[in-house]
Amino acid sequence: MLVILKTTETGLQRVDHFEPGSWIDLVDPTDEEVQRVSDELGIPMDFLRGPLDAEEKSRIDREGELVQVIVDIPILVRADTQLGYETIPLGMLFHPNYFITTCLRPNPILQEFERGGIPDFATFKKTRFHLQILQQMAAFYLRYLGRIDRETDKIERELRESQKNREIFDLLTLQKSLVYFHTSLRSNEAVLQKLLRTSAVKLYKEDEALLEDVIVENRQALEMARIYTDILTGMMDAFASVISNNLNRAVKFLTSVTIILSIPALVAGFYGMNVKVPFADSIHAFWVTVGISVVWSAAFAVVFWRKNYF
Repeated sequence: MLVILKTTETGLQRVDHFEPGSWIDLVDPTDEEVQRVSDELGIPMDFLRGPLDAEEKSRIDREGELVQVIVDIPILVRADTQLGYETIPLGMLFHPNYFITTCLRPNPILQEFERGGIPDFATFKKTRFHLQILQQMAAFYLRYLGRIDRETDKIERELRESQKNREIFDLLTLQKSLVYFHTSLRSNEAVLQKLLRTSAVKLYKEDEALLEDVIVENRQALEMARIYTDILTGMMDAFASVISNNLNRAVKFLTSVTIILSIPALVAGFYGMNVKVPFADSIHAFWVTVGISVVWSAAFAVVFWRKNYF
């Protein structure tokens, strides 16, 4: 999808043609749309297709007057019945007359700008627009990390009451999401530091303060991702130990019951042999056999009870 937007006196408007000062938004574009932008604006195809690769890494590219910044942004994905989180590349291309964003799929970060929910936003202020996107990116990382923390607490409460495979798989989904976040935030950190140290993108004095705020929020998100990953890893290990302990207790209980139940069968087996046995001629032989079985079974039950096998 190719959308051209431009800030006017009446607000953000869609336009049909490439006008200087406009924002060109490519979201999962077709080959024809990419080719149109490349031909009319003289942009190499590699610059436009790079962010459309899901495995593309965060980086800064420069070719003549064109500068492209690629970062990883967080998105929500549906994994069976559980919401998961992944990261995808977002390309921001500085053209002398245009600002171009390229992404694999619709994302809430750019949608905030399209809805007009970002104050002091103008398509012709390319540097400010770029930094505002980075700020929204860091904010969404923090928001999603907060959701992951709350979902982890909810699953933990469910696991305490009933240990089912579904909760374990939900924790694995969240753990995978945290790994994605941690890796992407580290890559974004390198890009943000490079923006601050180099002149790849021209920064005005007020923009430097905004970039520093973005770096601080990104570091905060990176630290939160690391902490939540450690917590979730420890929780998974703890529940694995609990499950293993419960299995051992169940095995001990079933083994104890099996031993106790085998005693009457053992006694009955001895007295059922075709040989001379005690009390064979007694009219009370049956009750004596039952009594012996009950006494020995009770004795073993007491021993197992004292050893906490029950």
